[in-house]
Amino acid sequence: MRIESDLMRGAGPTAVLKLLDHRHMYGYELVDALAARTDGVLAMGQSTLYPLLYNLEAKGFIEGAWEKAESGRERKYYRLTATGRKRLADETAQWQRLAGAMKEIGVLPLLAGVMA
Repeated sequence: MRIESDLMRGAGPTAVLKLLDHRHMYGYELVDALAARTDGVLAMGQSTLYPLLYNLEAKGFIEGAWEKAESGRERKYYRLTATGRKRLADETAQWQRLAGAMKEIGVLPLLAGVMA
């Protein structure tokens, strides 16, 4: 099932920040990781991802640098900044509160033991 665009607008940036919290990645690598690690739920195309990356970079949450990949090809790798780490912590707390509230009204009954 595809997630509606309104929900993706909130989930996409947080997911990208979380992936970049583990290691720096280039755009296509992020596309693959989002699709693979979320079983396709947060899959997005490059036409969606790159504007998101530019926005996160403009806000100072990530920064990009051109590096030579193992293949010898130049790629722009993105990494989380200190400001981005703070933003990720804030967004994670907000998602936890939202998930807890949704659990309380019965939308997320399967998370009862996890969210306690």
